[in-house]
Amino acid sequence: MIIPVILAGGSGTRLWPMSRELFPKQLLRLTGSRTMFQQTLVRLGGVKNAADPMVICNKEHRYPVTEQLLELDGYQESAMILEPGGRNTAPAVAVAAIKALSVNSDARILILPADHLIGDTDAFCRAVHTADRYADMGYLITFGVIPDTPETGYGYIRKGRALDNHNHTDKESLTEVCAIDRFVEKPDFNTAEKYLASGQYCWNSGMFLFRAADVYAELEKYAPRIVASCQEAWQKATFQDGAFCLDQASFSRCPSDSIDYAVMEKTKKGAMVPFQAAWNDLGSWDAMWEAGDKDADRNVIKGEVIARGLKNSLVFSDSRLVAVLGIENTVVVETSDALLVADRSRAQDVKSVAAVLKGENRTEAFCRETAYSEWGTETRISKDPEYMIRRISIRPSKTMEFTAPCERRFHWTVISGTGRIRREDSVMNAQKGLFLEIAPQSGIGAESTGEDPLVIIEVGFPV
Repeated sequence: MIIPVILAGGSGTRLWPMSRELFPKQLLRLTGSRTMFQQTLVRLGGVKNAADPMVICNKEHRYPVTEQLLELDGYQESAMILEPGGRNTAPAVAVAAIKALSVNSDARILILPADHLIGDTDAFCRAVHTADRYADMGYLITFGVIPDTPETGYGYIRKGRALDNHNHTDKESLTEVCAIDRFVEKPDFNTAEKYLASGQYCWNSGMFLFRAADVYAELEKYAPRIVASCQEAWQKATFQDGAFCLDQASFSRCPSDSIDYAVMEKTKKGAMVPFQAAWNDLGSWDAMWEAGDKDADRNVIKGEVIARGLKNSLVFSDSRLVAVLGIENTVVVETSDALLVADRSRAQDVKSVAAVLKGENRTEAFCRETAYSEWGTETRISKDPEYMIRRISIRPSKTMEFTAPCERRFHWTVISGTGRIRREDSVMNAQKGLFLEIAPQSGIGAESTGEDPLVIIEVGFPV
């Protein structure tokens, strides 16, 4: 049994301003109607013997992840494990192994970042099938992407000796499997060209497959402090509203390290399955341009954009009309509260902008207009300091509780859906067109009872 483990953490600061700390790139619809996270889940449909996936994410991302799980048929939030803070991939793998071993002592875990673009799903599934054979033999498998360009934004893995394949008869799914000679960091361009020409290097995809027991044993050997902290965090975890919440005090003591550094660069059991596909980790706006569908002038355009004399550029408009004239090799990304204009060659530097905003504690670093909660979403429509307007959307069968602050009164107007609204000792039916006033310091509850969300426009006034 293969248990897919989706690593849905990370902040994706290189894709600011669309990606924010509380709503990172894996939750964005960057390359189609589904988010990167949803595409990762859907891709698993072709993996043989795959169990229900396990999703590991930061507790701050719980509700947008839940929303996106519910958009896909057959997925439930009960498969989620919530980290109280990011500690890199080695602790996440340790927790996944502990959880998998509690279910099946022979389980294999397939570790997948939630923010990768893979153009050839069949090639990916064949590689997983091959990797599973070798994981069953005790190898710790990493997936290497066969490079087609001298990419400087990825780490590389040098191939070692070829492993013995003669016992396997499924030639269609079999690919060359090799030992790992060494991992190398992101190279400069000249070195990347040499790697490509040699044919001996693959991009490090950050995807893995191994038996849970095997990787757990190697973690105990090479990273015992990580194992001890994760075991304690799991033993003290609470199960709340369908998700496992790791103990904060225990997990905060866990060293932060990647599974590459903690285990894969040290183990003698490592092996690599190379595969060839249009793969991209979408780590920058330049990478988005590389992966995107281009027009005749090699532009990648999304949203309401007027372009004249534009070449080799990416323009994303999220909330308004954007006009660009006579520029080349440029990134323009518009959201309702921020605008990025950059030379494509400086796209990797965008994270420094996000770091400045975070250091100044500006909201543009952390969140966008929509916030997610257990009951649904709320979206800021106006940032006027006096007249606050928001759109409230309550998911079916969920209830929102609200108490007006002493300095404001509110008007609610139901614009769609059905439900019930309770205040004090009275209950009224909520349907389109209902209008009511909420006095300062008064409490109110709204429940969605229909098949669709109950949607309310709220306007707040100063007293």
